[in-house]
Amino acid sequence: MNLLKSLATISSMTLLSRILGFVRDFVIARIFGAGMLTDAFFVAFKLPNLLRRLFAEGAFSQAFVPILGEYKNKQGDTEAKRLVDHVATLLILVLFIVTLIGMAAAPLLVYVSAPGFAADATKFALTVELTRITFPYIFFMSLVALAGGILNTWSWFAVPAFTPVLLNLSFIVMALFVAPYFHPPVLVLGWAVFLGGTLQFAFQIPYLKRINMLPRFSLDWKDTGVRRILKLMAPAVLGVSVTQVSLLINTIFASFLGTGSVSWLYYADRLMEFPSGMLGAALGTILLPSLAKYHAGNKFDDYSRLLDWGLRLTLLLAAPAALALAILAVPLIATLFHHGAFSADDVFKTRNALVAYSVGLVGLILVKVLAPGFYARQNVRTPVKIAFLTLFVTQLLNLALIGWLKHAGLALSIGLAACLNAAMLYRGLRRHGIYSPQPGWPKFYAKLALAIVFMGVALWFSSGETADWLRWSLSDRLFRLTILVTFGAAVYFATLWLTGFRLRDFTRREA
Repeated sequence: MNLLKSLATISSMTLLSRILGFVRDFVIARIFGAGMLTDAFFVAFKLPNLLRRLFAEGAFSQAFVPILGEYKNKQGDTEAKRLVDHVATLLILVLFIVTLIGMAAAPLLVYVSAPGFAADATKFALTVELTRITFPYIFFMSLVALAGGILNTWSWFAVPAFTPVLLNLSFIVMALFVAPYFHPPVLVLGWAVFLGGTLQFAFQIPYLKRINMLPRFSLDWKDTGVRRILKLMAPAVLGVSVTQVSLLINTIFASFLGTGSVSWLYYADRLMEFPSGMLGAALGTILLPSLAKYHAGNKFDDYSRLLDWGLRLTLLLAAPAALALAILAVPLIATLFHHGAFSADDVFKTRNALVAYSVGLVGLILVKVLAPGFYARQNVRTPVKIAFLTLFVTQLLNLALIGWLKHAGLALSIGLAACLNAAMLYRGLRRHGIYSPQPGWPKFYAKLALAIVFMGVALWFSSGETADWLRWSLSDRLFRLTILVTFGAAVYFATLWLTGFRLRDFTRREA
């Protein structure tokens, strides 16, 4: 299978999910605005979402997929199925206990994750109630991550990539049609999370059956594969998910800032996640199984060349996205969120956070491409060391920037620390002899820089006045934003084409 085609498939599914995600945020912003109610929900949703990324999509997937790939390639489907049964059984038991504990300890979890809310008894109580409703999401989504890891190993990339669409549909339908039946109405968002998690898990079951990998109950604590996964997973919790830990700590800082700070960071993060998910998560998803296969087959040159391909594709797409997010911050935020209860001040405060996030967008995406270079080789020590240092630097930057940049300083600290994380991962890959750059990088950088400059100038002079974006109707904003994005993309890719880039240069077969 062509990896570029796989990337396009995953990215198209992710694009659909992100578009619906923006519709979801549009609905939430229009109905609830950016205030006490949304602050409470976003904090309540952040904790199970963090645990999902930390354990399910993060450490678990990075530990599970390489070993499952090894079993599949070296021992066959029968042994791979046995490993899946043992892992799934243990995972379900652990998740059930964790979910019960999380729901019971909701007041403590809210106090730890947003201590500033304790000063407002109503806000604190609402956040606790929402946390209890949303916490089972970690149970369902961890099973979704297990199913996604299996399907990706069998090169069924489209199904796991489409699955998040169901969560966004749940949000949209529940918020638009069911909210009036709840008191307060914001509780509907918590139940939308619960329903979305259930739907995502149920959606993947038929596809697991088709490849004969639907898990059955089989508990074996002594299984060698399970022990290897647990051994890799423990330190990988921080190594893979340092950004999520930083986001949680940022929520703690933001809870002491003005009302709306948590929401402004959330909306900016959602926009930043658009290119990050479409490119970073998609590339990491397709790279890990192939890297694991190359490692299992001792094909070290192919391993290095695949990493080189991933890095070039990342810079080719992430760098212009970062600049476009910064230049088009107000047009994007005004078009998507400036409706109903979402005020002009909310637009500017969210803009500040988005511009700060954009500084580190390339670093955030590079981490998702470079980290699999270590985890496919079942090397967790190096990324964990780097993650500890990055987390420490993030908090130093928080303390240095929050005083004069407020919530935008929290966003900037994550971006700058992500760039440091990516630089150290790259240095580690080079130092360990895992990756050797292929010829042609200086010319690649020169052509890329030229195209980015042309695109930036084109967008800067055509984006219009900020005041106009705030007064235009939704249809006008959508039309003008579509023209802007199309124009910027046309200038960028036309420049690349004129400098000699061709799509066929980036095609690559999977391992």
